[in-house]
Parts: sequence; C-alpha cells; structure tokens
Amino acid sequence: MGELIVIRHGQTEWSLSGQHAGRTDVRLTDAGEAAARALAPRLARRRLVAVFSSPLSRAMRTAELAGLTGAKPDPDLLEWDYGGYEGLTSEQIRGSRPRWDLWRDGVIPGDADHPGEQLQQVAARADAVLDRIRPLLSNGDVAVVAHGHLARVLTVRWLGLDASASRLLGHPHPGTLSFLATEDGQPFISAWNVP
Repeated sequence: MGELIVIRHGQTEWSLSGQHAGRTDVRLTDAGEAAARALAPRLARRRLVAVFSSPLSRAMRTAELAGLTGAKPDPDLLEWDYGGYEGLTSEQIRGSRPRWDLWRDGVIPGDADHPGEQLQQVAARADAVLDRIRPLLSNGDVAVVAHGHLARVLTVRWLGLDASASRLLGHPHPGTLSFLATEDGQPFISAWNVP
C-alpha cells in the first residue's frame, strides 16, 4: 500500500504576512519557488502513480518546480473559501470578533468571488478527494499539492476523524511534505510538516 503525500504549496506574500488566501491566486515568492525546487530530490525517490493539485497557480507552480510533471488540477483541493475574511489576518478578524477561531466559528459570507464555506463543506471536498485517491494507493504513492487548512482537513478525514479535529494539527509550513499511510488497515500520519 502506497502513501498519500500531502504537499503544501511554497511560500507566498500572503502566507508570509499571515493573510487568509483562499481563492485569491497569489504567486509564489522567490523563497517559495526555492522551497518547491528543494522538494524534487525527495519526491524523485518515490513511486508516484498519480499527482493531483489545487488549480491555483501557487500549487500548480509548486508541483512543477518539485518535478511533479503532469499534476492534474483538482478543484476539490482548493483552499477553504474564507468568504468575507479573504485577505485578512487572524489578528485583523479578531479586531471585530475578539475570540474568533476558524475551526469553531467559521467564516462570514463575502462577495460573489468569495461566498465562503463552512467546515463541513471543506470536509466534503476532502472526502471526495480521498474517495478518488484510496483505490490508487494499492499501486504506489499518490501526491497532492494543496493548501494549509485544506491539508489539515484532508488529514483528519484520512484518519476517520471529524473535520473539527483539524485544529489539533499544527499548520503545515509552506513548501513542506506530510505523509499519510496505513498499517494493518488503520490510517495514521507517518510524518508531518517535513521540510
């Protein structure tokens, strides 16, 4: 049984500043491109049978620089739609909602391009991705290039936990790898947030 390799896209100006970048197509910084290139040797040693990526340029570019040619864009790997919180930092949001917590309180609706999603909607997309990937793992590893919050939801759904358990995982750093596996039919995290 192969492993599911979850790759967070490289650094962007918004990940550097802490801004919520859901559907906004923010480009990689030079450091983000360098981190993506640095993933290539480690990924080259894996037997990848499929590669999927968020269709946003920061994820597709990370896949390209990491040597993951032929990554298939998958809209279910888009980051959480932060709605009215798009582009804001957690600190800015807490200016009007002092005890705000994404996992507990969710987001507010935004404009037509950022209507917002609730956690269970993000979880449903993660479940759809996992349903497509699980059968492929019998032939080798599968890599996905995605975003921080989506990666956390995908991981807890892999483990069979409620999406709210995502708050228990540390936020994966840009340009890092995480590995999800099974042992005796039980899912587990074999590595998390590996540079």
